Amino acid sequence: MKLAVLPEPLAGIPWRVILPLVILVCFGATVLHSAAGGSFHPFATSHLVRFGVFLTMALIIRLMPRELVVMAAYPAYVGVLLLLILVELLGAIGGGSQRWLDLGFIVLQPSEFMKPVIVLTLATFYGALPPGMTGSWRALLPAGVLVGLPMGLVLLQPDLGTALAIGFGAGVLLFLAGLPWKWFAGAGAAALVIAPIAYFFALHDYQRARVTTFLDPESDPLGTGYHITQSKIAIGSGGITGKGFGEGSQSHLNYLPEPHTDFVFATMAEEWGLVGGLLVLLIFGVILRWGLTVARNAPDRFSQLLAGGMTATIFFYVAINLLMVMGLAPVVGIPLPFMSHGGSSMLTNMICIGTLMMIDRWSQRSRSTSFN
Repeated sequence: MKLAVLPEPLAGIPWRVILPLVILVCFGATVLHSAAGGSFHPFATSHLVRFGVFLTMALIIRLMPRELVVMAAYPAYVGVLLLLILVELLGAIGGGSQRWLDLGFIVLQPSEFMKPVIVLTLATFYGALPPGMTGSWRALLPAGVLVGLPMGLVLLQPDLGTALAIGFGAGVLLFLAGLPWKWFAGAGAAALVIAPIAYFFALHDYQRARVTTFLDPESDPLGTGYHITQSKIAIGSGGITGKGFGEGSQSHLNYLPEPHTDFVFATMAEEWGLVGGLLVLLIFGVILRWGLTVARNAPDRFSQLLAGGMTATIFFYVAINLLMVMGLAPVVGIPLPFMSHGGSSMLTNMICIGTLMMIDRWSQRSRSTSFN
């Protein structure tokens, strides 16, 4: 969508996704303002500032040429992998997990960078792979190593949610690359065998508790089931139109845990009700549909895979968070994109948006060249 009243550099920007993003982020800031007891500090202001900074970053990413992106894929993967190793050696510990690198002027969570980087790396790999080799082991083994190394390092932190996000983005890209169905069926069968073994011998106590709580949250409503129970109370009490802005008792009386991060949707639903929830879903639908359109119209195989993987990464955030707050998935600490307060999530998702805008620009240039 181009706006004819704007100068050419601005008219070429994909406003069809930026405008919904701005609405969603501003709505998120409104919810964060309420979660802070009617104050812009400390959540809403930093949320808006981060969006402004990361939107600028996304617009810069949009201008990158295809050749530079392909050339940077493997160095970026190696760089982030080294950062994950440094986390194991020197990382800062918080909340019982070792996930961050404290550089003094900034605290980084390298696992967040791996979500878009693994998509970029696999898109580069399969974009250069001859189509006739897609069904051979040469299409699977190198990709398995590329995915397994970061997932293993992230699981050591431990961070199951981020490891699943990396695996999901990679899995979607393998599917889009056209790998044989029998491999996916085999992976599914292996997962069914490994899941109970991992539950008893690989997961930490708190991770096992999240699974059992998901299956029966009412068994311990004041303990391990507290998060999900309070979240469902908040969502249900909002009704159709909500209790009103600033009138959410669950968040204001501190019944709802993490009302500004993981459970921001429950905070919103209590005050804005079903109407607010449908608005959020509609905007996410617009963003994801745009991402799929970019993937469909991409000019080559590499671009199609990259756009599809980035869209899948955003979808994973949205789907898991919404399922989590409604008690339909275990609590794994996945924030809601563009609404939850948190720099790492905002950074990852804006990298995905910037990459999609970049591919959209490649498509426009390709079409204009073919027409000329």
